[in-house]
Amino acid sequence: MEDMKEFVAYSRKLLRTLERIEKALEAEKVEEALEMVRELKEDTQKDIEA
Repeated sequence: MEDMKEFVAYSRKLLRTLERIEKALEAEKVEEALEMVRELKEDTQKDIEA
């Protein structure tokens, strides 16, 4: 059950990040969106390695 809570928390964080990326792209802030994608990738890699 604890695993499910962690997955839901991660999913919520992911959704918030994707929404921020979407807004940045809509505003044609490509560099900002790219930085958020890179941070998301780095965070995900750290979670996998933990």
